Amino acid sequence: MTGKIQQAYAMKNKEDLIFKSPEGLTEELVRKISEDKNEPEWMLKKRLQALKIFNEKPMPNWGPSLKDLDLNKIHFYMRPNAKNSRSWDDVPKEIKETFDKLGIPEAEKNALGGVGAQYESETIYHNLKKDLEKKGVIFTDCDTGLKEHEELFKKYFMTKCISPNLHKFSALHGAVWSGGTFIYIPKNVKVEIPLQAYFRMNATKGGQFEHTLIIADEGSELHYIEGCSAPEYLESSLHAGGVEIYVMKNARVRYSSIENWSKNTFNLNTKRAVVEENGIIEWVNGNLGSHTTMLYPCSVLNGKNSKSDYIGIAYAGNGQYQDTGCKIYHLNKNTSSTVLSKGISVDGGVSSYRGLVKINSGATDSKSSVRCDGLMLDNKSKAMTLPSMDVNENQVEVSHEAAVGKVGEEDLFYLMSRGLPESEAIKLIVSGFIEPVVKALPLEYAVELNKLIELEIENSVC
Repeated sequence: MTGKIQQAYAMKNKEDLIFKSPEGLTEELVRKISEDKNEPEWMLKKRLQALKIFNEKPMPNWGPSLKDLDLNKIHFYMRPNAKNSRSWDDVPKEIKETFDKLGIPEAEKNALGGVGAQYESETIYHNLKKDLEKKGVIFTDCDTGLKEHEELFKKYFMTKCISPNLHKFSALHGAVWSGGTFIYIPKNVKVEIPLQAYFRMNATKGGQFEHTLIIADEGSELHYIEGCSAPEYLESSLHAGGVEIYVMKNARVRYSSIENWSKNTFNLNTKRAVVEENGIIEWVNGNLGSHTTMLYPCSVLNGKNSKSDYIGIAYAGNGQYQDTGCKIYHLNKNTSSTVLSKGISVDGGVSSYRGLVKINSGATDSKSSVRCDGLMLDNKSKAMTLPSMDVNENQVEVSHEAAVGKVGEEDLFYLMSRGLPESEAIKLIVSGFIEPVVKALPLEYAVELNKLIELEIENSVC
Protein backbone atom coordinates (compact mmCIF):
# COMPACT_ATOMS: atom_id res chain seq x y z
CA MET A 1 0.00 0.00 0.00
CA THR A 2 1.32 3.45 -0.87
CA GLY A 3 1.66 6.21 1.68
CA LYS A 4 -1.40 8.04 0.36
CA ILE A 5 -3.74 5.09 0.87
CA GLN A 6 -2.13 4.20 4.21
CA GLN A 7 -2.54 7.73 5.49
CA ALA A 8 -6.19 7.87 4.44
CA TYR A 9 -6.97 4.68 6.31
CA ALA A 10 -5.09 5.74 9.40
CA MET A 11 -7.26 8.85 9.78
CA LYS A 12 -10.66 8.62 11.42
CA ASN A 13 -13.27 11.16 10.35
CA LYS A 14 -14.95 11.88 13.70
CA GLU A 15 -17.88 13.76 12.21
CA ASP A 16 -18.91 10.92 9.91
CA LEU A 17 -17.47 8.00 11.93
CA ILE A 18 -15.82 6.60 8.82
CA PHE A 19 -12.51 5.90 7.18
CA LYS A 20 -12.45 7.54 3.74
CA SER A 21 -10.40 6.42 0.78
CA PRO A 22 -8.65 9.17 -1.20
CA GLU A 23 -10.70 10.77 -3.95
CA GLY A 24 -10.67 9.02 -7.32
CA LEU A 25 -10.45 5.42 -8.50
CA THR A 26 -7.25 3.36 -8.80
CA GLU A 27 -6.33 -0.32 -9.05
CA GLU A 28 -4.71 0.05 -5.64
CA LEU A 29 -8.04 1.07 -4.12
CA VAL A 30 -9.87 -1.85 -5.73
CA ARG A 31 -7.28 -4.22 -4.28
CA LYS A 32 -7.65 -2.51 -0.88
CA ILE A 33 -11.42 -3.04 -0.86
CA SER A 34 -10.98 -6.74 -1.63
CA GLU A 35 -8.21 -7.07 0.97
CA ASP A 36 -10.33 -5.34 3.65
CA LYS A 37 -13.12 -7.83 3.05
CA ASN A 38 -10.79 -10.84 2.90
CA GLU A 39 -12.36 -11.91 -0.40
CA PRO A 40 -11.44 -15.01 -2.42
CA GLU A 41 -9.08 -14.59 -5.37
CA TRP A 42 -11.85 -15.05 -7.94
CA MET A 43 -13.71 -12.00 -6.61
CA LEU A 44 -10.58 -9.83 -6.80
CA LYS A 45 -10.09 -10.95 -10.42
CA LYS A 46 -13.72 -10.08 -11.13
CA ARG A 47 -13.22 -6.62 -9.62
CA LEU A 48 -10.04 -5.95 -11.60
CA GLN A 49 -11.66 -7.08 -14.86
CA ALA A 50 -14.57 -4.73 -14.18
CA LEU A 51 -12.12 -1.89 -13.49
CA LYS A 52 -10.46 -2.54 -16.87
CA ILE A 53 -13.85 -2.39 -18.61
CA PHE A 54 -14.73 0.80 -16.71
CA ASN A 55 -11.55 2.52 -17.90
CA GLU A 56 -12.30 1.51 -21.50
CA LYS A 57 -16.01 2.36 -21.60
CA PRO A 58 -17.08 5.92 -22.57
CA MET A 59 -19.46 8.02 -20.50
CA PRO A 60 -23.10 7.80 -21.67
CA ASN A 61 -23.68 10.26 -24.52
CA TRP A 62 -27.48 10.26 -24.40
CA GLY A 63 -30.10 11.37 -21.90
CA PRO A 64 -29.19 13.72 -19.03
CA SER A 65 -25.80 15.39 -19.07
CA LEU A 66 -23.23 14.06 -16.60
CA LYS A 67 -20.77 16.91 -17.12
CA ASP A 68 -21.13 18.03 -13.48
CA LEU A 69 -20.11 14.60 -12.18
CA ASP A 70 -16.35 14.60 -11.54
CA LEU A 71 -15.36 11.01 -10.76
CA ASN A 72 -11.93 12.20 -9.60
CA LYS A 73 -13.60 13.92 -6.63
CA ILE A 74 -15.59 10.94 -5.33
CA HIS A 75 -14.64 8.81 -2.31
CA PHE A 76 -15.33 5.33 -3.70
CA TYR A 77 -14.92 3.50 -0.38
CA MET A 78 -16.00 4.77 3.04
CA ARG A 79 -15.82 2.29 5.89
CA PRO A 80 -17.80 3.18 9.02
CA ASN A 81 -16.23 2.46 12.39
CA ALA A 82 -18.90 -0.11 13.19
CA LYS A 83 -19.28 -3.89 12.96
CA ASN A 84 -22.24 -5.68 11.38
CA SER A 85 -24.63 -6.53 14.21
CA ARG A 86 -27.96 -8.28 14.86
CA SER A 87 -28.81 -5.88 17.69
CA TRP A 88 -29.43 -2.13 17.41
CA ASP A 89 -27.89 -1.82 20.89
CA ASP A 90 -24.50 -2.72 19.39
CA VAL A 91 -24.67 -0.04 16.67
CA PRO A 92 -22.67 3.13 17.52
CA LYS A 93 -24.96 5.76 19.02
CA GLU A 94 -24.33 8.43 16.35
CA ILE A 95 -25.14 6.00 13.52
CA LYS A 96 -28.17 4.49 15.28
CA GLU A 97 -29.60 7.99 15.79
CA THR A 98 -29.61 8.46 12.01
CA PHE A 99 -31.67 5.29 11.50
CA ASP A 100 -33.94 6.15 14.43
CA LYS A 101 -34.82 9.42 12.68
CA LEU A 102 -35.60 7.42 9.54
CA GLY A 103 -37.89 5.15 11.55
CA ILE A 104 -36.15 1.90 10.58
CA PRO A 105 -35.95 0.16 14.03
CA GLU A 106 -39.61 1.01 14.72
CA ALA A 107 -40.74 -0.32 11.32
CA GLU A 108 -38.90 -3.58 12.01
CA LYS A 109 -40.96 -4.17 15.16
CA ASN A 110 -44.31 -3.71 13.44
CA ALA A 111 -44.40 -4.84 9.83
CA LEU A 112 -41.21 -6.50 8.57
CA GLY A 113 -39.81 -10.03 8.48
CA GLY A 114 -36.24 -8.78 8.48
CA VAL A 115 -34.21 -5.57 8.20
CA GLY A 116 -30.80 -4.64 6.88
CA ALA A 117 -29.14 -1.23 7.27
CA GLN A 118 -26.11 0.11 5.43
CA TYR A 119 -24.13 3.24 6.36
CA GLU A 120 -21.75 4.46 3.64
CA SER A 121 -19.92 1.42 2.18
CA GLU A 122 -20.70 -1.15 4.88
CA THR A 123 -23.68 -2.94 6.39
CA ILE A 124 -23.96 -2.14 10.09
CA TYR A 125 -27.12 -4.10 10.99
CA HIS A 126 -28.91 -7.20 9.68
CA ASN A 127 -31.57 -9.32 11.33
CA LEU A 128 -34.15 -11.91 10.26
CA LYS A 129 -37.11 -13.28 12.21
CA LYS A 130 -36.45 -16.73 13.68
CA ASP A 131 -39.40 -18.45 11.96
CA LEU A 132 -38.01 -17.49 8.54
CA GLU A 133 -34.55 -18.73 9.50
CA LYS A 134 -36.08 -22.10 10.40
CA LYS A 135 -37.60 -22.30 6.90
CA GLY A 136 -34.15 -21.92 5.37
CA VAL A 137 -34.48 -18.30 4.28
CA ILE A 138 -31.13 -16.51 3.95
CA PHE A 139 -31.22 -12.75 4.49
CA THR A 140 -27.85 -11.17 5.10
CA ASP A 141 -25.43 -8.64 3.66
CA CYS A 142 -23.46 -9.50 0.52
CA ASP A 143 -20.08 -9.54 2.29
CA THR A 144 -21.37 -12.21 4.67
CA GLY A 145 -23.16 -13.99 1.82
CA LEU A 146 -19.88 -14.27 -0.08
CA LYS A 147 -18.12 -15.79 2.94
CA GLU A 148 -20.84 -18.18 4.10
CA HIS A 149 -22.46 -19.13 0.77
CA GLU A 150 -19.56 -18.80 -1.66
CA GLU A 151 -20.69 -21.49 -4.12
CA LEU A 152 -24.16 -19.96 -4.51
CA PHE A 153 -22.67 -16.47 -4.67
CA LYS A 154 -20.13 -17.40 -7.33
CA LYS A 155 -22.81 -18.99 -9.51
CA TYR A 156 -25.08 -15.92 -9.56
CA PHE A 157 -23.07 -12.78 -8.74
CA MET A 158 -22.78 -10.63 -11.90
CA THR A 159 -22.95 -13.65 -14.23
CA LYS A 160 -26.29 -14.10 -16.05
CA CYS A 161 -28.02 -10.92 -14.86
CA ILE A 162 -25.79 -7.81 -14.62
CA SER A 163 -22.59 -7.80 -16.64
CA PRO A 164 -19.79 -5.22 -16.28
CA ASN A 165 -20.02 -4.90 -20.07
CA LEU A 166 -23.52 -3.38 -19.92
CA HIS A 167 -22.27 0.20 -19.52
CA LYS A 168 -19.62 2.27 -17.76
CA PHE A 169 -21.43 2.41 -14.42
CA SER A 170 -22.22 -1.31 -14.23
CA ALA A 171 -18.47 -1.82 -14.71
CA LEU A 172 -17.74 0.74 -11.98
CA HIS A 173 -20.14 -1.09 -9.69
CA GLY A 174 -18.40 -4.40 -10.38
CA ALA A 175 -15.06 -2.88 -9.42
CA VAL A 176 -15.98 -1.15 -6.15
CA TRP A 177 -19.21 -2.78 -4.90
CA SER A 178 -19.50 -2.97 -1.13
CA GLY A 179 -22.22 -4.12 1.26
CA GLY A 180 -25.79 -4.64 0.12
CA THR A 181 -28.23 -7.52 0.53
CA PHE A 182 -28.09 -11.25 -0.20
CA ILE A 183 -31.38 -13.17 -0.15
CA TYR A 184 -32.12 -16.81 -0.90
CA ILE A 185 -35.69 -18.14 -0.63
CA PRO A 186 -35.86 -21.96 -0.69
CA LYS A 187 -38.26 -23.94 -2.89
CA ASN A 188 -41.97 -23.38 -2.16
CA VAL A 189 -41.29 -21.04 0.78
CA LYS A 190 -43.56 -18.00 0.80
CA VAL A 191 -42.31 -15.03 2.84
CA GLU A 192 -45.61 -13.41 3.81
CA ILE A 193 -44.28 -10.16 5.31
CA PRO A 194 -41.71 -7.97 3.53
CA LEU A 195 -37.97 -7.91 4.05
CA GLN A 196 -36.38 -4.47 3.93
CA ALA A 197 -32.96 -2.90 3.56
CA TYR A 198 -32.13 0.79 3.98
CA PHE A 199 -29.08 2.49 2.50
CA ARG A 200 -27.78 5.74 3.94
CA MET A 201 -25.01 7.79 2.34
CA ASN A 202 -24.00 10.42 4.89
CA ALA A 203 -20.57 11.83 3.99
CA THR A 204 -19.61 14.60 1.57
CA LYS A 205 -18.46 13.63 -1.94
CA GLY A 206 -19.44 10.06 -1.13
CA GLY A 207 -20.00 7.10 -3.41
CA GLN A 208 -22.23 4.16 -2.53
CA PHE A 209 -22.17 0.92 -4.49
CA GLU A 210 -24.24 -1.64 -2.58
CA HIS A 211 -25.15 -4.89 -4.33
CA THR A 212 -28.49 -6.66 -3.99
CA LEU A 213 -28.60 -10.33 -5.01
CA ILE A 214 -31.94 -12.13 -4.70
CA ILE A 215 -32.49 -15.78 -5.62
CA ALA A 216 -36.11 -16.92 -5.39
CA ASP A 217 -36.09 -20.69 -5.88
CA GLU A 218 -38.91 -22.65 -7.55
CA GLY A 219 -42.38 -21.91 -6.23
CA SER A 220 -41.20 -19.32 -3.68
CA GLU A 221 -42.55 -15.83 -3.03
CA LEU A 222 -40.96 -12.66 -1.66
CA HIS A 223 -41.65 -8.95 -1.24
CA TYR A 224 -38.44 -7.00 -0.74
CA ILE A 225 -38.30 -3.25 -0.06
CA GLU A 226 -35.33 -0.90 -0.41
CA GLY A 227 -35.14 2.67 0.85
CA CYS A 228 -32.34 5.15 0.14
CA SER A 229 -31.46 8.65 1.30
CA ALA A 230 -28.61 11.12 1.83
CA PRO A 231 -28.20 14.64 3.30
CA GLU A 232 -27.53 17.49 0.90
CA TYR A 233 -24.07 18.99 0.45
CA LEU A 234 -22.59 21.42 -2.07
CA GLU A 235 -20.34 18.75 -3.60
CA SER A 236 -21.66 15.98 -5.87
CA SER A 237 -22.22 12.44 -4.61
CA LEU A 238 -22.64 9.24 -6.61
CA HIS A 239 -24.89 6.23 -6.17
CA ALA A 240 -24.27 3.34 -8.57
CA GLY A 241 -25.73 0.26 -6.92
CA GLY A 242 -26.60 -3.02 -8.56
CA VAL A 243 -29.72 -5.19 -8.15
CA GLU A 244 -29.82 -8.75 -9.51
CA ILE A 245 -32.97 -10.83 -9.12
CA TYR A 246 -33.32 -14.47 -10.18
CA VAL A 247 -36.94 -15.59 -10.33
CA MET A 248 -37.04 -19.37 -10.79
CA LYS A 249 -39.86 -21.53 -12.16
CA ASN A 250 -43.27 -20.68 -10.60
CA ALA A 251 -41.67 -18.12 -8.26
CA ARG A 252 -42.81 -14.56 -7.63
CA VAL A 253 -40.82 -11.52 -6.46
CA ARG A 254 -42.01 -8.01 -5.79
CA TYR A 255 -39.21 -5.45 -5.53
CA SER A 256 -40.27 -2.06 -4.13
CA SER A 257 -37.87 0.86 -3.95
CA ILE A 258 -38.32 4.40 -2.67
CA GLU A 259 -35.25 6.49 -3.52
CA ASN A 260 -35.06 9.94 -1.97
CA TRP A 261 -31.44 10.91 -2.56
CA SER A 262 -30.32 14.48 -1.89
CA LYS A 263 -30.32 16.92 -4.80
CA ASN A 264 -26.53 16.77 -5.15
CA THR A 265 -26.53 13.00 -5.85
CA PHE A 266 -26.15 11.35 -9.24
CA ASN A 267 -28.26 8.17 -9.09
CA LEU A 268 -26.96 5.81 -11.79
CA ASN A 269 -28.29 2.50 -10.60
CA THR A 270 -28.56 -0.82 -12.51
CA LYS A 271 -31.44 -3.22 -11.79
CA ARG A 272 -32.16 -6.43 -13.70
CA ALA A 273 -34.19 -9.60 -13.23
CA VAL A 274 -34.06 -12.95 -15.05
CA VAL A 275 -37.43 -14.70 -14.95
CA GLU A 276 -37.91 -18.41 -15.68
CA GLU A 277 -41.01 -20.42 -16.64
CA ASN A 278 -44.26 -19.16 -15.03
CA GLY A 279 -42.23 -16.76 -12.89
CA ILE A 280 -43.37 -13.22 -12.07
CA ILE A 281 -41.29 -10.12 -11.33
CA GLU A 282 -43.02 -6.96 -10.07
CA TRP A 283 -41.15 -3.65 -9.96
CA VAL A 284 -42.54 -0.78 -7.84
CA ASN A 285 -40.29 2.27 -8.13
CA GLY A 286 -40.49 5.72 -6.55
CA ASN A 287 -37.81 8.28 -7.47
CA LEU A 288 -37.98 11.68 -5.79
CA GLY A 289 -34.51 12.84 -4.92
CA SER A 290 -31.17 13.20 -6.73
CA HIS A 291 -29.67 15.79 -9.06
CA THR A 292 -29.82 13.32 -11.95
CA THR A 293 -31.35 9.85 -12.11
CA MET A 294 -30.77 7.35 -14.91
CA LEU A 295 -32.60 4.19 -13.88
CA TYR A 296 -34.34 1.56 -16.02
CA PRO A 297 -35.21 -1.69 -14.22
CA CYS A 298 -34.91 -4.53 -16.74
CA SER A 299 -36.80 -7.83 -16.96
CA VAL A 300 -35.43 -10.69 -19.05
CA LEU A 301 -38.40 -13.02 -19.60
CA ASN A 302 -36.43 -16.18 -20.22
CA GLY A 303 -39.04 -18.86 -19.53
CA LYS A 304 -42.41 -19.69 -21.08
CA ASN A 305 -45.39 -17.88 -19.53
CA SER A 306 -43.11 -15.59 -17.50
CA LYS A 307 -44.37 -12.13 -16.62
CA SER A 308 -43.12 -8.65 -15.71
CA ASP A 309 -45.15 -5.81 -14.16
CA TYR A 310 -43.63 -2.37 -13.66
CA ILE A 311 -45.19 0.58 -11.84
CA GLY A 312 -43.07 3.69 -11.37
CA ILE A 313 -43.28 7.32 -10.35
CA ALA A 314 -40.66 10.01 -10.76
CA TYR A 315 -40.81 13.52 -9.30
CA ALA A 316 -38.50 16.24 -10.66
CA GLY A 317 -38.23 19.63 -8.98
CA ASN A 318 -35.88 22.57 -9.46
CA GLY A 319 -32.50 21.46 -10.83
CA GLN A 320 -33.54 17.81 -11.13
CA TYR A 321 -33.58 15.50 -14.15
CA GLN A 322 -35.40 12.19 -13.62
CA ASP A 323 -34.75 9.89 -16.58
CA THR A 324 -36.48 6.66 -15.63
CA GLY A 325 -38.33 3.81 -17.27
CA CYS A 326 -38.30 0.08 -17.85
CA LYS A 327 -36.76 -2.45 -20.24
CA ILE A 328 -38.33 -5.81 -21.04
CA TYR A 329 -36.94 -8.61 -23.19
CA HIS A 330 -39.49 -11.22 -24.29
CA LEU A 331 -37.40 -14.29 -25.11
CA ASN A 332 -39.96 -17.09 -24.94
CA LYS A 333 -43.53 -18.00 -25.82
CA ASN A 334 -46.57 -16.53 -24.08
CA THR A 335 -44.58 -14.03 -22.04
CA SER A 336 -46.32 -10.86 -20.89
CA SER A 337 -45.44 -7.43 -19.54
CA THR A 338 -47.21 -4.30 -18.33
CA VAL A 339 -45.64 -0.91 -17.72
CA LEU A 340 -47.30 2.03 -15.96
CA SER A 341 -45.07 5.07 -15.52
CA LYS A 342 -46.03 8.41 -13.95
CA GLY A 343 -43.77 11.46 -14.14
CA ILE A 344 -44.29 14.79 -12.35
CA SER A 345 -42.23 17.91 -13.00
CA VAL A 346 -42.35 21.32 -11.32
CA ASP A 347 -40.25 24.47 -10.93
CA GLY A 348 -38.12 23.78 -14.02
CA GLY A 349 -37.56 20.07 -13.34
CA VAL A 350 -37.37 17.50 -16.14
CA SER A 351 -39.09 14.12 -15.97
CA SER A 352 -38.77 11.65 -18.84
CA TYR A 353 -39.83 8.08 -19.48
CA ARG A 354 -37.24 6.06 -21.41
CA GLY A 355 -38.20 2.46 -22.07
CA LEU A 356 -37.67 -0.55 -24.31
CA VAL A 357 -39.85 -3.53 -25.17
CA LYS A 358 -38.09 -6.16 -27.28
CA ILE A 359 -39.87 -9.28 -28.50
CA ASN A 360 -37.62 -11.90 -30.06
CA SER A 361 -38.50 -14.04 -33.04
CA GLY A 362 -40.24 -17.17 -31.77
CA ALA A 363 -41.76 -15.48 -28.70
CA THR A 364 -45.24 -16.16 -30.06
CA ASP A 365 -48.43 -15.19 -28.20
CA SER A 366 -46.51 -12.65 -26.12
CA LYS A 367 -48.23 -9.50 -24.90
CA SER A 368 -46.96 -6.11 -23.81
CA SER A 369 -48.82 -3.02 -22.67
CA VAL A 370 -47.03 0.26 -21.94
CA ARG A 371 -48.57 3.45 -20.57
CA CYS A 372 -46.51 6.49 -19.61
CA ASP A 373 -48.00 9.77 -18.37
CA GLY A 374 -46.27 13.06 -17.65
CA LEU A 375 -47.76 15.89 -15.58
CA MET A 376 -46.25 19.39 -15.53
CA LEU A 377 -47.24 21.70 -12.69
CA ASP A 378 -46.03 24.94 -14.32
CA ASN A 379 -44.75 26.49 -17.56
CA LYS A 380 -41.05 26.07 -16.70
CA SER A 381 -40.97 22.28 -16.43
CA LYS A 382 -40.59 19.49 -18.98
CA ALA A 383 -42.14 16.05 -19.33
CA MET A 384 -41.13 13.62 -22.08
CA THR A 385 -41.82 10.04 -23.16
CA LEU A 386 -39.18 8.17 -25.14
CA PRO A 387 -40.49 4.63 -25.72
CA SER A 388 -38.85 2.09 -28.01
CA MET A 389 -40.50 -1.03 -29.45
CA ASP A 390 -38.45 -3.74 -31.18
CA VAL A 391 -40.86 -6.46 -32.30
CA ASN A 392 -39.50 -9.39 -34.31
CA GLU A 393 -42.55 -11.67 -34.18
CA ASN A 394 -45.95 -11.27 -35.86
CA GLN A 395 -48.07 -13.37 -33.52
CA VAL A 396 -47.98 -10.94 -30.58
CA GLU A 397 -49.97 -8.08 -29.03
CA VAL A 398 -48.17 -4.83 -28.28
CA SER A 399 -49.70 -1.51 -27.23
CA HIS A 400 -48.36 1.84 -26.10
CA GLU A 401 -50.16 4.89 -24.73
CA ALA A 402 -48.60 8.18 -23.71
CA ALA A 403 -50.05 11.41 -22.34
CA VAL A 404 -48.15 14.54 -21.39
CA GLY A 405 -49.79 17.71 -20.17
CA LYS A 406 -50.21 20.42 -17.55
CA VAL A 407 -52.48 20.49 -14.55
CA GLY A 408 -55.95 21.09 -15.98
CA GLU A 409 -57.05 24.68 -15.45
CA GLU A 410 -60.69 23.62 -15.23
CA ASP A 411 -59.90 21.06 -12.55
CA LEU A 412 -57.84 23.59 -10.63
CA PHE A 413 -60.56 26.25 -10.92
CA TYR A 414 -63.22 23.81 -9.73
CA LEU A 415 -61.29 22.77 -6.64
CA MET A 416 -60.36 26.34 -5.76
CA SER A 417 -63.98 27.42 -6.19
CA ARG A 418 -64.79 24.87 -3.49
CA GLY A 419 -62.54 26.72 -1.06
CA LEU A 420 -59.23 24.94 -1.49
CA PRO A 421 -56.04 27.05 -1.71
CA GLU A 422 -54.10 26.56 -4.97
CA SER A 423 -51.36 24.46 -3.34
CA GLU A 424 -53.93 22.13 -1.73
CA ALA A 425 -55.82 21.82 -5.04
CA ILE A 426 -52.61 20.89 -6.86
CA LYS A 427 -51.74 18.32 -4.19
CA LEU A 428 -55.17 16.74 -4.58
CA ILE A 429 -54.78 16.51 -8.36
CA VAL A 430 -51.31 15.00 -8.02
CA SER A 431 -52.58 12.52 -5.44
CA GLY A 432 -55.14 11.24 -7.95
CA PHE A 433 -52.49 11.14 -10.68
CA ILE A 434 -50.14 8.87 -8.69
CA GLU A 435 -52.82 6.73 -7.04
CA PRO A 436 -52.04 3.56 -9.09
CA VAL A 437 -48.44 3.65 -7.86
CA VAL A 438 -49.30 4.39 -4.25
CA LYS A 439 -51.82 1.53 -4.13
CA ALA A 440 -49.04 -0.93 -5.00
CA LEU A 441 -47.06 -0.06 -1.86
CA PRO A 442 -47.56 -1.28 1.73
CA LEU A 443 -49.65 1.21 3.70
CA GLU A 444 -46.82 2.82 5.69
CA TYR A 445 -44.74 3.37 2.55
CA ALA A 446 -47.71 4.73 0.62
CA VAL A 447 -48.31 7.28 3.37
CA GLU A 448 -44.63 8.24 3.39
CA LEU A 449 -44.51 8.64 -0.41
CA ASN A 450 -47.56 10.89 -0.37
CA LYS A 451 -46.03 12.99 2.42
CA LEU A 452 -42.74 13.37 0.55
CA ILE A 453 -44.45 14.51 -2.64
CA GLU A 454 -46.77 16.88 -0.76
CA LEU A 455 -43.73 18.43 0.93
CA GLU A 456 -41.96 18.85 -2.41
CA ILE A 457 -45.06 20.53 -3.90
CA GLU A 458 -45.38 22.88 -0.94
CA ASN A 459 -41.74 23.92 -1.32
CA SER A 460 -42.09 24.46 -5.07
CA VAL A 461 -45.57 25.93 -5.49
CA CYS A 462 -46.03 27.99 -2.34
